[in-house]
Amino acid sequence: MAAQAKTEFDTKRFMVNIPALEQTNQILHILFIFLPFLWALGTLPPPDALFLWAMEQILEFGLGGSSMSTHLRLLIMFIISAGTAVTSYFIPSTVGVVLFMTALGFLLSLNLSDMGFFFKHSATGHRVGTKSKALPNGSEKQFTWKECLFYIIILVLALIETSLLHHFAGFPQISKNSPQAIVGYILMILLIILWLLREIQSVCIFGIFQNPFYPKNVQTVTLFLEKQRRLMKIGVIRRILLNLVSPFAMIAFLSLDSSLQELHSVSVSIGFTRAFRMVWQNTENALLETVIISTVHLLISSTDVWWNRSLDTGIRLLLVGIMRDRLIQFISKLQFAVTVLFASWTEKKRRKSTTTLCILNIVFSPFVLVFIVFSTLLSSPLLPLFTLPLFLVGFPRPVQSWPGAVGTTACMCADTVYYYQMVPHLTTALQSAMAAGSLGLLLPGSHYLGRFQDRLIWIMILECGYTYCCINIKGLELQETSCHTAEAQRVDEVFQSAFEQEYARVCSVNEHFGNVLTPCILLPVKLYSDARNVLSGIIDSHDNLKEFKGDLIKVLVWILLQHCSRRPSMQEVIHKTENKGKESLIILPALNASPQTQSLEDTDSLNSEILDDWSDDNVFGDEPTIKKGKEEKDQLKVVPGVNLPIPGSVESQGVADHSVGTVPENNLYKAVILGYPVVDKGKQEDVAYIPLMEFSCSHSHLLSLPEEWTSNCLPNSKMREMSSLFPEEWYQFVLKQLECFHSEENASNVLEEIAKDRVLRDFYVHAVMTCYFSLFGVDTMVPSPGHILRVYSGVLPWSLALDWLTEKPELFQLALKAFRYTLKLMIDKASLGPIEDFKELTNCLEEYETDWYIGLVSDEKWKEAVVQEKPYLFSLGYDSNMGVYTGRVLSLQELLVQVGKLNAEAVRGQWANLSWELLYATNDDEERYSIQAHPLLLRNLTVQAADPPLGYPVYSSKPLHIHLY
Repeated sequence: MAAQAKTEFDTKRFMVNIPALEQTNQILHILFIFLPFLWALGTLPPPDALFLWAMEQILEFGLGGSSMSTHLRLLIMFIISAGTAVTSYFIPSTVGVVLFMTALGFLLSLNLSDMGFFFKHSATGHRVGTKSKALPNGSEKQFTWKECLFYIIILVLALIETSLLHHFAGFPQISKNSPQAIVGYILMILLIILWLLREIQSVCIFGIFQNPFYPKNVQTVTLFLEKQRRLMKIGVIRRILLNLVSPFAMIAFLSLDSSLQELHSVSVSIGFTRAFRMVWQNTENALLETVIISTVHLLISSTDVWWNRSLDTGIRLLLVGIMRDRLIQFISKLQFAVTVLFASWTEKKRRKSTTTLCILNIVFSPFVLVFIVFSTLLSSPLLPLFTLPLFLVGFPRPVQSWPGAVGTTACMCADTVYYYQMVPHLTTALQSAMAAGSLGLLLPGSHYLGRFQDRLIWIMILECGYTYCCINIKGLELQETSCHTAEAQRVDEVFQSAFEQEYARVCSVNEHFGNVLTPCILLPVKLYSDARNVLSGIIDSHDNLKEFKGDLIKVLVWILLQHCSRRPSMQEVIHKTENKGKESLIILPALNASPQTQSLEDTDSLNSEILDDWSDDNVFGDEPTIKKGKEEKDQLKVVPGVNLPIPGSVESQGVADHSVGTVPENNLYKAVILGYPVVDKGKQEDVAYIPLMEFSCSHSHLLSLPEEWTSNCLPNSKMREMSSLFPEEWYQFVLKQLECFHSEENASNVLEEIAKDRVLRDFYVHAVMTCYFSLFGVDTMVPSPGHILRVYSGVLPWSLALDWLTEKPELFQLALKAFRYTLKLMIDKASLGPIEDFKELTNCLEEYETDWYIGLVSDEKWKEAVVQEKPYLFSLGYDSNMGVYTGRVLSLQELLVQVGKLNAEAVRGQWANLSWELLYATNDDEERYSIQAHPLLLRNLTVQAADPPLGYPVYSSKPLHIHLY
């Protein structure tokens, strides 16, 4: 009975109506009805986005932190920051609480990941005795012990100031003459000065007025830096006031507050933990909030007012911070909504279809404002459906907008390498600009757009802290589509009106005010300038092409001699053999040898493939292509199992282990077997004997070509005919200019002796002229421009020596390089004038070797040259639309990149529409309206900048940490 009575009592107790639970039950019933509708509209957030958004909002507004660059960093920082607020609640001493919040607020605002890596790597480096490497995540400037010492000094001074003021101030009541009020006056002055110094750094003041002090119409980096020197000095002053003076002034204001006398208060712990953190984490916003609080103190001094009676200073700062952020978001969203409305009305193609929507937005403007306000309160993007003036509230999401890690996905292509080369230099330039305040107020979620020639750079701020900022840089495609070109032209117009146009009035209005892009600054960045020239009149000139053939032989001689003199084992060979005085033997093809006939298989392959590629009717694009199978056969075919020594080297068995008279024949004439028909296994001893030739100079073997490069594939009569074209004087000149014997005292005498060696000379004659014959084929006439383009692209004509050359990949690449150098030489001679003497020609070729990469854009070596920052790159192409031959030259130099700030809410809104359209409406049509070009909204560029698979940037960097001091 007792148990039954107890059960009835518990049932009655839980059946008692509780008003709060009843109201919650009613609200949830109504909400559950609308959940499917909210999901269909894209307003209901996914669980991961809701969780990350909530953490960011609590971390930023409740704990004084910043949104983080990765989800893991966000989670760790949220846990540590929440633990700081909880721990401060249990500290019994008021001085201890203040010191704890000051120290943790400063430390948590630093870039702890880079500092941790620095200390860990320093300890490891000292243990193994190695130097510290660069920091991860693309940090441009390595964390040093000087910076660590600077942070320690700042922390010690902040703790001393806080403890002394808190202990001796006495916490007087609010009045106009109290110490806290005096500090408030100082903060007001600091805010005005910092605001003026920040606005004067940019080309547009408030985005509306043109800055009369900013350099205009500047063409060179040197002139720009000279004119900007005064602004840079102002930037240094601003940096000192922002990083050193303002934080200590705000700490003084907080330490003098009477609210700190109250202990074990949740509001005090949360409010002041956030306040002491914001002083360092986001100094400019903290300064604004503190000035607002100080002004309200002076205006409302009565203690009976709810503001002063129920709220302490920490909670007041928290509320002001939330209101400040939501007010800025409301203004940005309202500006974006007006821009979408205006753009829909001004777009002629869509005016008829959007007129009704524009009228409805005006008539129901109060409801539109409700949507904007609701979106602002949730800090969620305002979603223009299909980028039309039909607004919805997007679901709340973190600042990154996309679920994946930053910088892990991009649509890689041939253009990616140019952004890869540019980003480190751009990061360095952004460091100075951000530290000076030229890019405005740095807030997580801000977006910037950079422009240079055909390159568009998208910059997003991921997180900010004390003296550091973390960004992500994306590169957009360079292809000139109609949508891309239309919006790129609009970007150019906006930047040209700001940076190049001179205005008569002192303070002119920005012509493109209302555009989502506001010009900010010019950045000097070291990158490649792309120039494309039409080669008509040069490459098709009969005189130039006639000289081309003679220059090619000279360039072949120079390249082969340079190659042999710079072999990796050259110095080692010189040291081992310079005192031995032994004469080496080398094999030359017999002068009376007849050319060997090719097999039927080789003949069929040449007739069926190469001759087809070499038809005169074939018109190439920028880079002619050949069949993959044939390309691999021609360029990669080698003889397996043959390891041929360098003639005369000490590693050769014939020189090191045997006397001159007993050199085994098989080891010496094995190389020339490549020029003969295939011999059956077991019959190699029946090969005709090849006479052995001796070098007249003991050092000649150091410059001899590899044995497999000796040729016997051309008729003796043809070789004698072509040998008459060999430039003897040029050969002697180049040989005497070599520097491979610089370690010897009589280097000039050694080179003189080598130059007189006829055997070595004949060796080069055979190699050079065979390569020459392979590049021009059976046609001995002046080459055509199409012939030049095909051989430049690696497609050689048919000849008796074709297979012989393509079976030697290294020699093939040297011959191809010589051909390309000769083409560049022909263009330079036509543009700059003729070459006067051998010395000038040598200097020109040396410049090509050291400062140029001459090849094809599609080559892997082209990308390597860009990454290695070769000063110049050249490529030959053909424009089939215009029917002209073109030359493309990339020049590495420091040039000015134009940077502007984008409306962050416009970017978030268009990205939200992109996500809604592809995930909810499943509208994946490549030609859909919402991704078409719109110059006012930059709609197409914004879609490109989204993370794949919704967007398609060709480059996306890892989070880059920039030091702002």
